[in-house]
Amino acid sequence: MYRPPAFAETRREVLHHAIAQIRLAALVTPHDGGIDVSHVPMLLRDTGKAVTLETHVARGNPHWRRLAQDRPSVAIFQGPQAYISPSFYPTKAETGKVVPTWTYIAVHAHGQLRAVQDRSWLAQHLHDLTQASEANMPQPWSVDDAPREYLNSLERGIVGLQFSVDRLEGAWKINQHKSEADRRGTADGLAASGAQGAALAAVLAQTFE
Repeated sequence: MYRPPAFAETRREVLHHAIAQIRLAALVTPHDGGIDVSHVPMLLRDTGKAVTLETHVARGNPHWRRLAQDRPSVAIFQGPQAYISPSFYPTKAETGKVVPTWTYIAVHAHGQLRAVQDRSWLAQHLHDLTQASEANMPQPWSVDDAPREYLNSLERGIVGLQFSVDRLEGAWKINQHKSEADRRGTADGLAASGAQGAALAAVLAQTFE
């Protein structure tokens, strides 16, 4: 991923937190006939020695059948993004030397993907993914709330995927290279532009003195 130094995010804990918050990834794997792309929720596990991502796909999805050990995969986590109008910048009134841009947060995970059909692994994965996703619900739903025979029938229709992460890349393009006045103008404009803009504004505000 192309990242000018000002926009590169390399802190492990920041990248892991972003993955946990975004969760949905575009999982990309090349194969002899082209490229498979699946949009899937992913669960991060960090043992301190290794980082893995877990997900699952429908058994009818050919993505899992075309995996090969010599073909790396990429999981793309697209965080909040928003348009930046030149009108956000005080510099517009001062010099006019401003143009539009786009702000965004993104994380790319590079590594090796393998299919998992072990039923106990899949059951634990679904339990943990659900628990993480339901954590902020007023009345969290648990996998155990559904009848076991019903879950068994659904589990037969999916295949687990385990992604061994070799490296992570993060891009935080939020105008942090601008003057403080223009950063503050950006944050104000973003905060008024909707939920995604407000999320970016909160991150950008951390750069203020």
